[in-house]
This record gives sequence, C-alpha cells and structure tokens, in this order.
Amino acid sequence: MKNVLLLVHDDTGQESRLQAALDLTRALDGHLSCLDVAIPATINGDYYGIAAVALLEDERTREAENKTELVSRLAREDVRWDWTDATGTLADSVVDAAALADLIVLSRKLSDDRDPDMRDVASRVLMHAHTPIVAVPETLKRFAFDRVLVAWDGQASAAAALRACVPLLKLAGAVEIFMAHDGGERTEAAEAAEYLSRHGIHASVRTIDDGLTAPDRLIEAECARFNADYIVMGGYTHGRLLEAFGGVTKRMLASCAVPLVLSH
Repeated sequence: MKNVLLLVHDDTGQESRLQAALDLTRALDGHLSCLDVAIPATINGDYYGIAAVALLEDERTREAENKTELVSRLAREDVRWDWTDATGTLADSVVDAAALADLIVLSRKLSDDRDPDMRDVASRVLMHAHTPIVAVPETLKRFAFDRVLVAWDGQASAAAALRACVPLLKLAGAVEIFMAHDGGERTEAAEAAEYLSRHGIHASVRTIDDGLTAPDRLIEAECARFNADYIVMGGYTHGRLLEAFGGVTKRMLASCAVPLVLSH
C-alpha cells in the first residue's frame, strides 16, 4: 500500500482530503498522486454550446488557481508527489486514474449543497474501481491511526477490505472486529481475527445479537464506544450488518463522524 491517489477539486472537502492524504502517505512511506479535475457544466437549452464552453473555462481557471496554491504547499511537505490534470466527471476521472493506486482519498457527503455530490462520487468509485477508498468528513484535521474498528459481516467485501487494509492496521495500537449476528455469515469474526494474527495484528472481537437496530446505528454506536479513529468495512454487500434496509453504505457516507475505509 504505497500509491495514494488524492482527488483534488476546489470544494469545502478539499482541505480534509489533503490532510488525510498527506498523513496516509507519510505513515505508509508512499507516493501521493494528485488528480485535479475540472468538471464540465451540464446545461440544457439552445445556448448549450456557448454557455458550456464559458463555464468550463471558468472552472478550469478556478482549478488552475487552486493548483498553484496546492503545488506551493506540496513543495514544502515531506512527501513524494506528482500531479495530473483532468476534465470530466469526478467519479469517472478517479476511476480512470486508479488503475495503479493502492488507496483513493475522497470525501464523504459535504454539507454545502453547492459542492459536488461527494456521497455519489464515493459510491460510484467504490463500485467501479478495484481499489479501497478512504472517505473522510470535511471536518477532519488529521488522519489518526491508533484505534480501528472493523465492521464485519463475514461477506466477501468485508474480507477484501480487511486484506487490503493490513498495512494500515499494522500502524494501529488497538483493533476491534465488530459483528452483529444474523445467521447469514460466511466467515466468523474470530476467523478474521485469526487471519490478522498471522500478520502480527492482535485484534479483539465483539459480537452482538441485535436484529432490530439499523446496522449503521450499530456500527456508529460501537465506533463511539470503542473511540475508533476510523472504520474499515465492506461496501454494498448483502450481509445485514453492512447493507440491510437498502443503503447502509450510503447512510454511513452521509453521516459518519470518522473516516471510512471501504472496499467492494
């Protein structure tokens, strides 16, 4: 896990994405790839061509100014980095650039309605890129590594997230695997803990039986109880813990107070 891909765009989530990406790159002794995306305008009507060109030029101008500021900052940081400019939708641009990325840093849903729909962006990238994503809240000041909650449902996506995050979990002081039993598990939490132990990661296991509470509420409550710095989970699975009631992943992307590390 050495290649960190950062979505760069001038919105209210950019600073938290940048700080998380820098912290991750340093901790992993990796390389930061910055992808700066200018978004074409979507306009209907007779004046589509002229208006769209003008709006795209405005967008490119803003992103050029944004690039100048960030490049100046990156030159003072102690990380290896490169920069790529792109034009297109955020999700498609990230997926296209992610072929050799080990980790993608995005935002979860942003509070300003004028910003891009980052929950949708994260969802689309998660579904189409074969790379774990880190979705951070816009209030994040730094990415902390010490306490990690693994939301486990025994499904393939949870296993993929766990395997991919071994380098991150090795940096943690405490790891907990949390599981809500529903009878449909393929792999028990104890087996996941045994897998981690072979990598020198000694995780605690907590399981509960609760068939009434919404899964995202269970995860967020356990996150608060454990005082987790971030959550590792599979996205868009069919297990009750992670995708029951039609959209646990999207609800976590909408409201989770800590970063989410997701794999599909």
